[in-house]
Amino acid sequence: MAYYDIMGCVAITSSGTKKGELFLADVNTQLKNKNITTDVKVDSNSNIGRISHPFFHGWGWGWREVFTTISIDEPAPGVKAIFSFVAPDQKSGKVELQYLHEYAGISTSLGLTAKPLVNFSGVVGNHQAAFGTDISFDTATGNFTKCNAGASFMTPDLIASLILNDKGEALTASYFHTVSPLTNTAVGAELIHSFSSNENTLAIGTQHLLDPLTLVKARVNNYGKAKCSHTTRMTS
Repeated sequence: MAYYDIMGCVAITSSGTKKGELFLADVNTQLKNKNITTDVKVDSNSNIGRISHPFFHGWGWGWREVFTTISIDEPAPGVKAIFSFVAPDQKSGKVELQYLHEYAGISTSLGLTAKPLVNFSGVVGNHQAAFGTDISFDTATGNFTKCNAGASFMTPDLIASLILNDKGEALTASYFHTVSPLTNTAVGAELIHSFSSNENTLAIGTQHLLDPLTLVKARVNNYGKAKCSHTTRMTS
């Protein structure tokens, strides 16, 4: 069931599912006022608890979770602010700021607790080169739970990238070169270095289009493991 007001500022939708003898219902409400959008979802299918009473037999009544998201578009040029929380979870509150530019995108979030989890991700670049990072810091423990970074370089027939993963424990370099666009022939290589074990894994692969419907791929690494596959596209 759905309801929309004549001004387009309020939208209410509801849905229900039956699981065994229980009927579970969800209600979604969206309110819009200029550049502010509020979404509220009431979920009766939660694990918080349920009312045990013969009167409510066959219905999904019980403790509900209420998901609330408030979005503010363009409080400043290119900026979007998002505030979200789940009731009754007092530790679920989060504030997120997003910034989008022609050559950059940034997103940062902060949990609304005494010792929050802080997240930051961003990318800068254009159609030829880009650099990005993804970081999470737990203020409760004083440790980084995530710390990744990467850079890429692209041309019409070549893609090269360098990625630092697992909080600086692994470095991956990859290369993909299209030799012949007509036959979709390409070669590629990937080198993974583990700083903790000081081990390297090198893989080399290639692909070739045998005919307009059949693509063949092959891959082998420095441990002697090889893999071949072919994909046939069916036509009607």
